[in-house]
Amino acid sequence: MRRKLAAGNWKMNGSTASLAQVAELMAANPAPSVDILICPPATLIGQMATACLGTSVAVGGQDCHAKTSGAHTGDISAAQLMDAGASHVIVGHSERRTDHAETDATVRAKAEAGIAAGLTVVICIGETLSERESGKTLDVVARQLAGSIPDSATGETAVIAYEPVWAIGTGKVPTLDQIAEVHAAIRAALVARFATDGARMRILYGGSVKPDNAAAIFGVPDVDGALVGGASLKSADFSPIIAALSNA
Repeated sequence: MRRKLAAGNWKMNGSTASLAQVAELMAANPAPSVDILICPPATLIGQMATACLGTSVAVGGQDCHAKTSGAHTGDISAAQLMDAGASHVIVGHSERRTDHAETDATVRAKAEAGIAAGLTVVICIGETLSERESGKTLDVVARQLAGSIPDSATGETAVIAYEPVWAIGTGKVPTLDQIAEVHAAIRAALVARFATDGARMRILYGGSVKPDNAAAIFGVPDVDGALVGGASLKSADFSPIIAALSNA
């Protein structure tokens, strides 16, 4: 049985004052029946990890370098994330793939580094609008799965997040049938490659998940939770999403 996961990606948002939202979130979800993960900017990881110590809220990074250390100004290694108190790291987010020209091979190397350091990696995949409109969605997803997930991944160390690029932050959401089709294809590919571990890997949906559409999305087969962007910044928005996942 795969435990549900509600993950929040704060992206380049938040300050020390934002930690109050985490305290409010924990108060609203004292003993959730789902796992909760928040990935704040690197500047907040240490403070948030301390605030969440001993609670049900896990803290993660938004990216890591593939190397363990070295002359990589501005980068953060997986081991440094662990040292700051993180337990997870997001790799391969479409904004990283686009803004920083990250390839599947780059994402795979980062995922390998995260797993080697003891982190759970959240590996993001998803098609652009032009790829969707040209009928290439399943081909793109299959390629990204094959190229981005390391052979060392297991049901405990890897989570897959399907985020259609055209739905991120736009308010546009695929139909439930479209989500179901892609998640079924992802599950089939995972099982074909990793067997039992493929059946245990959680698959999240991401892309304009909000309190008013969360319940319907979580009712789709093989949707094990969500990777939430803007709606995770405030407890008033994220808590209803977590509640909808708890009831799914």
